[in-house]
Amino acid sequence: MSTRLLTLPRVGYQISPVGIGAFLVILFWLVVAIFAPRLTPYAIGDIVDFDYFGPVSAKFWMGTDYLGRDMFSRIIAGSRYTVGLSLAAVAIACFTGVTLGMTAAVIGGWFDSILSRFLDALSSIPSKLFGLVVVAGVGSSIPVLIGTLAIIYTPGSYRFARALAVNINTMDFVTVARTRGEGVAYLIGSEILPNIVGPVFADVGLRFVFIVLLLSGLSFLGLGVQPPNADWGALVRENISGLAFGAPAVIFPSLAIASLTISVNLLIDNLPRKIRDRSA
Repeated sequence: MSTRLLTLPRVGYQISPVGIGAFLVILFWLVVAIFAPRLTPYAIGDIVDFDYFGPVSAKFWMGTDYLGRDMFSRIIAGSRYTVGLSLAAVAIACFTGVTLGMTAAVIGGWFDSILSRFLDALSSIPSKLFGLVVVAGVGSSIPVLIGTLAIIYTPGSYRFARALAVNINTMDFVTVARTRGEGVAYLIGSEILPNIVGPVFADVGLRFVFIVLLLSGLSFLGLGVQPPNADWGALVRENISGLAFGAPAVIFPSLAIASLTISVNLLIDNLPRKIRDRSA
């Protein structure tokens, strides 16, 4: 065993300790998001302290917010929205984008051209502007947020998957499958997808980070999760007036966003090359 890398003998992958640490942070937030209702010591709307922007103490581990509510409870509860909404949006965006990308690469012709031009036009709209217009016009609700985030990041996932699938589509084994008379569904599911699943997995992680940051940005502008509920971006917006005092109520939500997004990036950067660059 190396002092810097842990090697799995049967699989042949080298796992960086940095990647393991990042994975543990991500796993921590996933567990917190799942069991949030059982982990919060106070109800998220209860005013438990008469001192607004209260300091860190044995009773309030992360201080209190601008109304005297427990920040530890609100950050734990907010993880359900930040992590849950982002996972739902990235799952829809990547499933749709990857499926359309592989289909366009296999079918080609007019289908590929029309779909590519349409999604290119959609991706040319700035993501924050698109999100602001849709959420401001339709209203901010959980389904609207998930749908908006998914639409914004589907074109990027499509382009990435199509670029990979086009290369695989020219391989000899795909030509042989076509000669046998295999259909589009078989070519996609049995020949192309297994050979691009590694890079697609890494791309999903990157898009998850983008979605977390965009969701936090929308919430910071007041168009994300609405009160009394709040995700981490909304918690920063609510307590931004405490920044001049160094209030923990504005620092801890920011650290939560940073810890999640940085950990996902570090995990992707430290994935084995066999996973990041090609199918394992």
